[in-house]
Amino acid sequence: MSVRSNLVYRYDGTFPGFLCCVAECFQDKRLPQGIQRLDEPQETLFPIKAIDTVPELADRVERSIPQRISPEAYHMVRSAFLTCMDEKELKITRFLLLGYKYGAKVTKLSANEDVHAMNKALLYLKNEAHYHVEFLRFSDLGEFLAAEITPNNNVLPIIAPHFCDRFSGENLMIYDKTHKLGFLYRNSGHREFFQADSIELPPPDEEEEKYRALWKHFYQAIAIEGRRNPKLRRNNMPMRYWPNMTEFQ
Repeated sequence: MSVRSNLVYRYDGTFPGFLCCVAECFQDKRLPQGIQRLDEPQETLFPIKAIDTVPELADRVERSIPQRISPEAYHMVRSAFLTCMDEKELKITRFLLLGYKYGAKVTKLSANEDVHAMNKALLYLKNEAHYHVEFLRFSDLGEFLAAEITPNNNVLPIIAPHFCDRFSGENLMIYDKTHKLGFLYRNSGHREFFQADSIELPPPDEEEEKYRALWKHFYQAIAIEGRRNPKLRRNNMPMRYWPNMTEFQ
């Protein structure tokens, strides 16, 4: 399916909505010029086609990926959708079209431009998720633990299960300011993602301020002045994570 239409698809930004875009490609038998979220600026001279999200259609496309390609390809697609890869929807669509043509071996076609782009984006996603597991800092706000993050990729669905297991007896909330996405966990086991343009956390109380001061003091106390290496620290702890880390506030 190398023929391209003069249309740009616009969808609701959800994974089921994206799968409906993939289905539309098959029905139209042509690739669109681009696939954009509805909340993105409409900066194109090409005609726009709005793609409705139909759950039943999305389910059929989703089931077809592990069945007709492979479970590994399905995992790659789900994860790639969380990345900040440029034109990710179009690249994932082309990857799926290759998969429907070549089957499971599509994941090994690393010389292909789209497969290479996905592998690169998935490595970035994995590394950023790892950094957030290490560098995320919670504050005790009485009723719950709270943390804010500003990732480039949508890592929250990846890291949330780790913190649910790590703090299973607590109520906690993590808010991704980049993607306007929040996650709530209650010690009863309830888990919930939510969308919010912003959130307003209560100010830390006196006890929380004491713990923050203790953590900063500990961070300074374990440092060895004669072995300070700012460049190495920036490599192991990139500066863009510092604003959300207690020891740098």
